[in-house]
Amino acid sequence: MQAFDLVIFGGTGDLSMRKLLPALYRAQAQGSVPVGSKIMVCSRKQKDYDQMQSIIEEKLKSFLKTDEFEVKQWQKFSKILQPVLLDLTDLSKGWDKFASLFEAKSERVRLFYLAVIPSIYGSCCKNLSKLKLITENSRLVVEKPLGYDLTSAEAINETMAKYFKEAQIYRIDHYLGKETVQNLLTLRFSNFLFENIWDSKAIDHIQISISEQVGLEGRAGFYDDVGAMRDMVQNHLLQLLCLLAIDSPNQLSSEAIRLEKVKVLKALRPLLGDDINKSTVRGQYVSGLINDKKVTGYLDELDDYQSNTETFVALKVFIDSWRWAGVPFYLRTGKRLKKRSAEIVVQFKSVTHNVYSQSNQKLKPNQLIIKLQPDEKIQLRLMANDIGGGTSSLEPILLNLDFGNNQNHPTSSSYQRLLLDAINGNSTLFIHRDEVKAAWKWVDPIIEHWKANETSPELYSAGSWGPSKSNEIFEKKHQYWHDVNK
Repeated sequence: MQAFDLVIFGGTGDLSMRKLLPALYRAQAQGSVPVGSKIMVCSRKQKDYDQMQSIIEEKLKSFLKTDEFEVKQWQKFSKILQPVLLDLTDLSKGWDKFASLFEAKSERVRLFYLAVIPSIYGSCCKNLSKLKLITENSRLVVEKPLGYDLTSAEAINETMAKYFKEAQIYRIDHYLGKETVQNLLTLRFSNFLFENIWDSKAIDHIQISISEQVGLEGRAGFYDDVGAMRDMVQNHLLQLLCLLAIDSPNQLSSEAIRLEKVKVLKALRPLLGDDINKSTVRGQYVSGLINDKKVTGYLDELDDYQSNTETFVALKVFIDSWRWAGVPFYLRTGKRLKKRSAEIVVQFKSVTHNVYSQSNQKLKPNQLIIKLQPDEKIQLRLMANDIGGGTSSLEPILLNLDFGNNQNHPTSSSYQRLLLDAINGNSTLFIHRDEVKAAWKWVDPIIEHWKANETSPELYSAGSWGPSKSNEIFEKKHQYWHDVNK
């Protein structure tokens, strides 16, 4: 890897301090940042600009693990940090000085990270273009959610496309940078055991769940306009669904994988009219207990007594393709739930004949459990004989692949992986414009239906697993939400 210039617009914001700068610190500590690289951290406030080094040092101490921050490593890292005073919307305020920080070499990679609200994307790109800072080796990284609906997402994409080619735009979804998500493709396409049974003939159903314990965390104004469907389903959950459901690409190139992901999104069976009422559940949390501590409800956090914004959503969806015909995918996400977790459960069909039926021993179906957070591991649940105590009985056991315990190859943060991929020009784990368009096209009618019918979300207590009605979307009696504690 050659030395690069990385610019964080919105450099003193929460995303930069909590995720991006710790990821870059780790990357340098592991020898992944070449000598001569620059990290430019932009701020529009003079006070933050003057104290930038000390601010970043304190934030790294807060957000890195206890044993990660080292004085010598910080001193090394601080030398490549370049504070920048800049008004992103006004070309006359700081942009000329900012432009002087770049070397004239056009082959040097320039990564512009827009850790700002989408309404500023246009002015940032326009100013970069006016000052001729966009080269063939420049890349633009943008955060989710991209837009509010299909129309606004397309408008944002059109704005960026005026200044950057599609191949230069990296739409980031940090879930795709997790070790276990990266291993999904490897698990599927390099193991005959799984690829040979990865379809409707062997799989009963698939669950994708992302649960959060946190509430609004100071994002009240943003979240109430967005809700769980836009904030989580449209990007995170649908992206995970794509990686689970794609057909094998002809090669493991970013373009080939993206084409297969778009096919999945276009094959998603539309939810329209009464199907939305049957296959979706919206929820909103009220006060309850999280880790034995009382927390307030959504409306109290919002300081508003009239909001139908969903903080929880569960869906049953189908993919109309030969591979997945008749296989339900159950998606679930919510705030103020019992436990912070993200996991995928692939449940296989039961054996066709139970030879143990005369002994009244029930066989539980095999499951592939892919845990994304807080631990990253892949588990395979099989039936086996438990012969302890002199008697034998059938019990499910777990075969466990724990990425967190691999000491020879320490787990990197998802942002670290994705930032390095963007610098190296590897767009495999990023989202193409066509994917954004297809996802919004599927999601929009559901949100419009909810709004048109003025349906109120089901209430659930903070610290629970969401509204009990979410259990009613399952196809069959043997299907139910997986217990993440197991």
